[in-house]
Amino acid sequence: MTEVATHVNALSPDAAAGLLRRCCGSERWVNRMVAGRPYPDDATLYEAADRAWWDLEREDWLEAFRAHPRIGERGPDAWSRNEQAGVDGAAAETQRRLARGNETYERRFGHAYLVCATGRSAAQLVSDLEQRLSNDAARELRIAAAEQAKITRLRLEKLTAP
Repeated sequence: MTEVATHVNALSPDAAAGLLRRCCGSERWVNRMVAGRPYPDDATLYEAADRAWWDLEREDWLEAFRAHPRIGERGPDAWSRNEQAGVDGAAAETQRRLARGNETYERRFGHAYLVCATGRSAAQLVSDLEQRLSNDAARELRIAAAEQAKITRLRLEKLTAP
């Protein structure tokens, strides 16, 4: 057994749910992950997380998206702040483009722009956002869901980090 799986397996169902909720804001995903314990190793836990995510419905995905602050409006938790660190110190015009882009995106698609921002600059995020505005709604939902899957994986890996 490995570190993340050991930690998740050792918790009470309520404590495990609370911890997993930090990784993904979909209650159905959290419940599936808690019910799937014990995980023999980290690889199995990560595979289960991915499988559970892609088995969800659109509304479950949207619920998870709502758990994230907008890009450029970092949330109160350290993970969100660190994930969006590339936005820190961005030029005022880049910040304005990001804010306008977020608003346009939300009007167009009905949900927040979701992207795995870890290691990406504000300019890269703006460029990605502006490019994704040309997608149709179905394609964009799948792209946002794939970004959430990346975020979930990164956060699962952080669960036992000091």
